[in-house]
Amino acid sequence: NSKLRHVEKDVLIPQIMRDRAKELCSDKVQAFTKCCQETGFLMVVKCRQENTALKDCLVGYYSDPSFYEECKAEYLKQREEYRATGIKKKRQKFTPNV
Repeated sequence: NSKLRHVEKDVLIPQIMRDRAKELCSDKVQAFTKCCQETGFLMVVKCRQENTALKDCLVGYYSDPSFYEECKAEYLKQREEYRATGIKKKRQKFTPNV
């Protein structure tokens, strides 16, 4: 049964999308974090470029229908395994095939 409940569509699948997008944009996450650590209170002004690059990367994934379908398939697989075993698996880190 692949019918999705409201909480699955609006909360659980978007959570997988956020986690995977952060992993796929990890270079931009690291650049923004490093900039913030180095500039302290002035980060709002000084890290604007890094923040924009990070947002653009994340939004690119969030708005990609094929990425949503990929994450939905991952969620359905996890849900199927949980229903079969009763054991919730910890989500593994996604590593792109590079």
